[in-house]
This record gives sequence, structure tokens and C-alpha cells, in this order.
Amino acid sequence: MTLGGPGLFIIGYLDSSFLSFPEVNDLLLVGMVMKHPHLLVYYAFMATVGSVLGCLTIYYVARKGGETFLRKRFKEHHVDRGLKLFQKYGLLMLVVPALLPPPAPFKIFVLLAGVASIPVWQFVSAIAIARGIRYGGEGLLAAWYGEQAFAFLHDHAKAIGFGLAGTALVLGGCWIAWQRRKGV
Repeated sequence: MTLGGPGLFIIGYLDSSFLSFPEVNDLLLVGMVMKHPHLLVYYAFMATVGSVLGCLTIYYVARKGGETFLRKRFKEHHVDRGLKLFQKYGLLMLVVPALLPPPAPFKIFVLLAGVASIPVWQFVSAIAIARGIRYGGEGLLAAWYGEQAFAFLHDHAKAIGFGLAGTALVLGGCWIAWQRRKGV
């Protein structure tokens, strides 16, 4: 917390790459914004960029040899199913889990995106948008509601995450339906 924005960046990077710090970045962000609401955009940006770069690290590792790792760690049909879902739904398979709060699994989707060779710019865009919405929303709650936001997020993080994920699914489903209809 004493490092401010760079601290959020570091925790975001580490949490999204090889280590796990469930909820730490979320709680730090809320605490920092409560103390310095005028820095909300900066804090949300630093947390988002750290998370995107951490995910990008795993993405590149997965592109170099992640399929072997996934197949050793998970059942073959789960990996195949995940890859088919990425081929079918693309970025929606990243946006929804990126919005969800811990302990929802997320790194598996990042690994699958690398193995599925999702284009880098699409990968970065999807993660940046989802994490920007998540961290920006948490920051807004902290700025508007202060201590109450901290307690609210702690008590309702899963419901908020599932609500955001549900909204992303509905919007993504509408977009997919529109694309299919347009292509017909």
C-alpha cells in the first residue's frame, strides 16, 4: 500500500502470472481509493496494466509449450473441450472469467488462450477491458461509499462478479447471434 500505483502494478502482475494473491489487489485498490479518491483512474489503470502484463506472461508461456502442460495437468477431454470453446466463442471465454472475483478460476483460461493461439492484440484487449471494468468499478464504489464499499465488496464480491459475468455472457451471446445472422 505504501508503494501506491506501482504496488498495485506489482501485485497485479504477480497475481496474474505465476503466483496467486486472491483478492489482494482488489482490497488494496479499494483501500487506496478510499484514502485518495482523486487517484481512482490512476490506481485502476495500474492494477489493470499489471494484470494484463501478468496474463501476457502466462499467455506466451502457453504458446511455447502450454498444451503439453495442460494435457499433463488436466484430463484430455477437458483440454479439448476448452480449446473448442475458445474456437467457438473466442474472447468471451476470457472476458467472463476476468470479471469474476477470486476464487473463480482464471489462469486456466489464459493458458487455453495461449494454446488456442488467440491473436495477441485480441487477448490484450479482452483482458484490459474486463480488468478495467472490474478495477474501475471497485474504485468507483470505494470513492462513492468509502468504508461501506470495503465491507460491501468483501460480503458481495461473488454476486457482483457473477452479475458482471452474466451481463458479459448476455452481451456476448447477442453479439454472436448478431454475427451469425449477419453472415447468413
